[in-house]
Amino acid sequence: MDSKLNRIDIISDVICPWCYIGKRQLELALPELAQPELAAGGLQFSVHWNPFQLNPDMPAEGRDRMSYRMAKFGSAERCAEIDANITGVAAKLGLEFHLNRQSRTPNTVAAHRVIWLAGQHTVQDAVVEALFKGFFCEGRDIGDAATLAEIADGAGLQAGLVQAMLASTDGLDIVVNGDAMARNAGISGVPSFALSGHVLFSGAQPAAEMVANFRHAHDVLSRRAA
Repeated sequence: MDSKLNRIDIISDVICPWCYIGKRQLELALPELAQPELAAGGLQFSVHWNPFQLNPDMPAEGRDRMSYRMAKFGSAERCAEIDANITGVAAKLGLEFHLNRQSRTPNTVAAHRVIWLAGQHTVQDAVVEALFKGFFCEGRDIGDAATLAEIADGAGLQAGLVQAMLASTDGLDIVVNGDAMARNAGISGVPSFALSGHVLFSGAQPAAEMVANFRHAHDVLSRRAA
């Protein structure tokens, strides 16, 4: 098995609800991909999370969520309609969103740096899950350094490591450059999914569609590499 052909990269932002929904769909897809298919063996994939900022101009301290969303969507009614739709879709996947608990829309650079650090300690997926849950289900401020350290610690990344990293500039260039690389590659929406460096699709596709897309892409890339 060529490990390069079995690496899924997800370009994502931690304040994007569709990224959390897409994570759940991928988690449903991966066991299906691992099932043996006729004479071929199942496919095992490693998953890596990569930074994208939905709001690259967001102030470091974030913004009041209601005023930010009113400016973006135009009315409280439209905001409520969007939230109801997202909450309903999430519920079908077992995710209990409480979007009314969110008081601020954060700048996500610090959160992406924590995700990068988690990748250095083999707990990236667990930390991503905890950040998503903290923001969408618990309404926690994932722009706050102390909150980030506490969430990461509960997911297996020691709080002290997070605090030390955030007090330095470690990972900052990697996150900023990763965001810029995604934009330069033409990515404008997340989640986006890539296999072996090739962007396949964007959006929280149903698991069955993900299975079909990853199988097809793996087959094409395998033939090219032969």
